[in-house]
Amino acid sequence: MRVSKEELVAVLAQFNPWWRGEAIADLPKWRRAAFRELHVWMTAPPAPRAVMLSGARQIGKTTLMLQAADALLRAGVPAANILYATFDHPILKLAGSDAVIDAWREREPRAEGPEYQLLDEAQFIRDWGTWVKHQVDFRKDRRIAFTGSAMPLVEADQESGVGRWHTIRLTTLSFYEYLQIKRLQLPDLPRLRSLRDLFDWAPADFYRATDLGRDYVGHFHEYLLRGGFPQTAQVDSVTQAQRLLREDIIDKVLKRDMTALFGVRRVLDLEHTFLYLCLHDGGLLDMVDLCSNLEVKRPTAQHFIELLEATHLIYRLPPYGYGKDVLRARFKIYLADAAIAPAVMLKGKAILEDAAALGVATETAVFKHLFARYYAQNVRFSYWRGKREHEVDLVAEVGGELIPFEVKYRAQHTGARELKGLIELCQAKRIARGYVVTKSLDDFGPMQGLPVSATESAQAATTAVTQIMRIPAPLLCYWMGATKLPTGEPSGGAA
Repeated sequence: MRVSKEELVAVLAQFNPWWRGEAIADLPKWRRAAFRELHVWMTAPPAPRAVMLSGARQIGKTTLMLQAADALLRAGVPAANILYATFDHPILKLAGSDAVIDAWREREPRAEGPEYQLLDEAQFIRDWGTWVKHQVDFRKDRRIAFTGSAMPLVEADQESGVGRWHTIRLTTLSFYEYLQIKRLQLPDLPRLRSLRDLFDWAPADFYRATDLGRDYVGHFHEYLLRGGFPQTAQVDSVTQAQRLLREDIIDKVLKRDMTALFGVRRVLDLEHTFLYLCLHDGGLLDMVDLCSNLEVKRPTAQHFIELLEATHLIYRLPPYGYGKDVLRARFKIYLADAAIAPAVMLKGKAILEDAAALGVATETAVFKHLFARYYAQNVRFSYWRGKREHEVDLVAEVGGELIPFEVKYRAQHTGARELKGLIELCQAKRIARGYVVTKSLDDFGPMQGLPVSATESAQAATTAVTQIMRIPAPLLCYWMGATKLPTGEPSGGAA
């Protein structure tokens, strides 16, 4: 079936109002942290590559593309040289990328300067990898940005993609971005160059940050309930936000994308697998238990988990280490957003009264913030389990340095007794700094007098001096999302 040129041009004209001299309607003034990186790659690309925005549905990829178009127009780029097209539109999907570009050029003759192609949902372009490779290799006058809601856009056709596109991986909104989109007027928290700077703070600095942070706690809990999706952040009630999250985001991924992109037919089994993971968010994946409870074979369950990761609904965290032991070990599962499990399981605000559930949601949010900050630096994240079965929730490997994070989101203040795994890891690996994510704003500051294991040698005890910093979760998540820093150990605030 062929699409007529007139019909194709009519659809493109709707998506590109600047061709008619009109502004982009309903474009929000707030911008995600990733906008700056996208803008650099579109205006002054560090290398001749396309740019891919990869992330889950409804997290703002389209808005970023349109904001990029708006910025280009304001910078004086001719309107005729900017094309936006979304390939989940049936007409554009049927016509194909080459026909879309031909229709664009028939409608808008090229002006002087580079061409800009902003292509949404590019996973629906036939042979997208080959097409992008050809454009990058042979059309140096074109700058291309494209989005995808599924990891095949990243992983498929890797050889042809090497050096052809730069990937910007988007997570759901950070706590900082959530506050911006809500336009909340809160007292300004101190800005940090690095979390390491906290070790140089005076007691008065901690008291001041604690006092300023009190207004953030309630909003942080609501953030855990609403989720980091722009649409759910702005609706009136938490109940409505969770309904939208469950129906408009989760259902569309499980029931539409999985069929369209991966050919999944056993959608009910896939949904049951996802529900199982929602019940075990932040826990170790027990494949034997999953297969037994859901009555599915291990290869099927494994395939479903890989698909859920491919569509950005879950993260899999390996244990710390290398080699065959890691390959045989169990993965830790985190949902893509802390609000997903309460929304899917219809819990509403009940998790605020469930200390265990609130702790899991907080750990999920902390991991997402750390991942979002350091994904571009190829930081390796893992969890750690020692010989005594003590655990550490998150371990980041940054430039050859191990930086552990332990989440203790509970009412009681955190002492050495609750941190046996963290202390054991720091002593075993000679780690200089570690972080404990706490609940109470008063549970904030350096820990003193950490015990040295009796099994350690005298030399190890003198050389493995570890500093542990307790940071309340709302402050950590705020600082992790406040700005996007280039390099270094986990940091927050302005560079």
